[in-house]
Formats: sequence, structure tokens, C-alpha cells
Amino acid sequence: MISPITLVEGAPPQEVVLTAEQAAALVAARAVQVAPGPRAGLWRIRDNGYVGAATIGGVQIRITPKTPIDRLLFLLGYARSVRGWRQEEVPAGEHQDLLPALAYAFARAAQRALGQGVLQGYREVEESTQVMRGRLREAEQIRRRYGLPLPVEVRYDEFTVDITENRLLLAATARLLRLPGLDTATRKALRHLLARLAGVSALVPGMPLPIWQPSRLNTRYHTALRLAELVLRGRSYELDDGTTVRVDGLLLKMWRIFEDFVTVALAEAMRPYGGRSDLQDRRHHLDHGRQVPLRPDLVRYIIGADGIERPAAVVDAKYKVSTGPDGHNGDLYQMLAYCTVLGLRHGHLVYAKGDAEPYRHVVHRAGIEISRHALDLTLPPADLLASVEQLAMAIVQQTSATGGHSEKREDSGPHSTSKPPGSGRSSSRP
Repeated sequence: MISPITLVEGAPPQEVVLTAEQAAALVAARAVQVAPGPRAGLWRIRDNGYVGAATIGGVQIRITPKTPIDRLLFLLGYARSVRGWRQEEVPAGEHQDLLPALAYAFARAAQRALGQGVLQGYREVEESTQVMRGRLREAEQIRRRYGLPLPVEVRYDEFTVDITENRLLLAATARLLRLPGLDTATRKALRHLLARLAGVSALVPGMPLPIWQPSRLNTRYHTALRLAELVLRGRSYELDDGTTVRVDGLLLKMWRIFEDFVTVALAEAMRPYGGRSDLQDRRHHLDHGRQVPLRPDLVRYIIGADGIERPAAVVDAKYKVSTGPDGHNGDLYQMLAYCTVLGLRHGHLVYAKGDAEPYRHVVHRAGIEISRHALDLTLPPADLLASVEQLAMAIVQQTSATGGHSEKREDSGPHSTSKPPGSGRSSSRP
């Protein structure tokens, strides 16, 4: 087995000796970019938008994010399916790698969650018993027992620790203990969690993760549960063609983390100004035949003086390590299409600082301006959120000053003046 391959997000490729089978496995997984090297058996490897650590085809890959680990954990708190830890700082300890840092953060969060005792709840149980308990399952009694009085097929609610929340914590704890690279203190904390969760049943391998519902009763579990979901979903990830690749480790898509942070945080920052924000708004199309769908990351709607709700601003988040020979031209063309269809004079592209610098593009003969903004992800969380609030205020003020809509706006279709439906969110990129 070759030595572990350590990559840095956005760094130049490394030359690594691989067998043809190992190179094929890495190419199929698409977790990294693989290209032939200067001689047979030598390959050039670089990141492909993922960060984390995994073993694929017998090759250990570790991809260090360019964003500091503690900042990355903060950004993860704004993922659209993750609403658990924004009110607190998720610690990374002194760990510089994602997997040990995530394990440390999970252990700390789970210890706090269980500090007040293991959460209990009601779970519906169906079983055969010699004693009548709960409700009789009449159809099952007739089908299985043919009129015999015993045993009895019953259904009842049991107050127990064996509930979905504890099962997720147990599964994440057991998985982390099987992964390499964790320090002794973190492993000790995880083993202590296993002991605390005695009486909780394990999840069935290969089955979808059970869904838990946030409530007042499980509030203290929220952070640990969201981290547990990240750990458990790191076992595999889905490629663009729908194929699922099993990964022994944890890989995260940085562009999705950044997009989720920008759109969710910006929508929350705009809320005090009125209107509403749709994330991944799916109702718009480039053509009248509605054959070319558009998926802007965020569209802000306001109600005009005539009582009709219309788009007031459009934002797209772009996390790019390499822009290619054409720079950001593709992003500008995409935003121009958004503004044209939505009838807006201004569009906004938001990059991570370093991927693009702030700039204002004025489109010839279109009356449309496209602004590039840059967010510094290395800022402390409070300062980063303050910069998002400043961006939100600038977008709203620009909309108020110009009226938002272009005078050259054309009808984008038969539904262009109707009120948009509720937000439709999608994990795919336009």
C-alpha cells in the first residue's frame, strides 16, 4: 500500500506513483483530479472540490481545506439541512485536519448533550406477547393466530432511551472509533459515550438514516445530532450521475458549504428589511418554451405598490479554487441571464476572498450591472456575519434606490406576473 497522499485545497498537483487499478478507482470516485504524469506509473493528483480524508481503492487521501478548520465548522452550521449550532462556537481544539477536528467537536457536543442525562422518549412497539398491553392489532391477530387467544398481537408506546436521537449518536460514535487519525483523548471520550448509550440499538447497515425532528425536548441534542449526520453521511457520497461511491472517511464539498452559508446567512440578514427570499428558486426559465431551467441561489421578492410580488434582487454564490483561462466570464453570462429573465438591473456574485476581487461590470446596451463581492472566510464568526449583514444592506439599498427592475423587461412567460410559490431548494447546481 502506498503512503498516504496529502493534498491542499487549491494547491498545484502532486506526482504520485499509483498502479493502474488505484488510478482507475480514484478517477471513478472523482474525489480528486487524476492525470497521467511524465512517465508510466506516475500520476498527477490534485483536489477536486472536496476536503476531508478517505480511503478509496486502497489509497489514503487527505485533503486539507484552505479555510481554517474552526471557520469551516462554523460554515457547516449554515448548511440548509443543518440548523443546529449557530448559537454556539463549535470547537475544533488544536486539530488542523478535518476528520480529527470533527471527531473532537462531536465528542464535546455529545458530552454536553448527555450531561443532563440520556434523552428518553416514546417509541411505538409492535410485538407478540402473552399479556394484553396497549392496543390489539386485530388484523394481525386473525392472520397469524387463526382465532387463538394467545399470544396476543399488540401495539403500544414505550418510554425508552432507544429512540432515533440516541441511535444517531451511537452510530456516529461507533463509526468515528473505527477511523484512523484520532488522538487518545478523543478516543477516550468516544468510548465513554458508548457506555453512556447502553440500551440503545444500533442502526441497520445499508438502510437510510432515520429522520429526527427538532423540538423543545431535544434542543440540547441539536448540535451533536447535526454533527452525527455529517459523520454518518461521510460513508458515501453521490456523483452527478447518481452513482453512489462508498468512502471510508469523510469528504465534504466546499462549494456546497460556501453556497449554503452565503444564501442562508444572507436571507436571514435581509429578513429585517421585509420581503422574502427564495433559495434555489426553481420557477424561472431562460426561454418561453420553459425548456431551459434557471436555478439562481437566492432571489429576493418584494410586493410593489400595485400589490404584486416581483423579484427585487438576485444573488449567486461562487466558490472557486481555479477559474480557468476565461476567468469568471461564465459566471457573468449566467448572472446576465438571471437578470434578463427576472427583469432586474443589478445582479450580485459572491465569492470567497481570494477567488475574486470586488468589481462592478456594466453590460453594454443592456442597462444591467453585475457586482462581484468577496467574503473573507478567515474572519472570526461575528465579523464574518457582520460583513454578510453589510452586503445585505448594500443590496437592499441598491434595490430601493433604483427600483430594482429594468425598463426593458420582457414577459418571461405566462406565469411571469403571478405570485411565486414557496421556496424550492435543490442540491444540484444550475
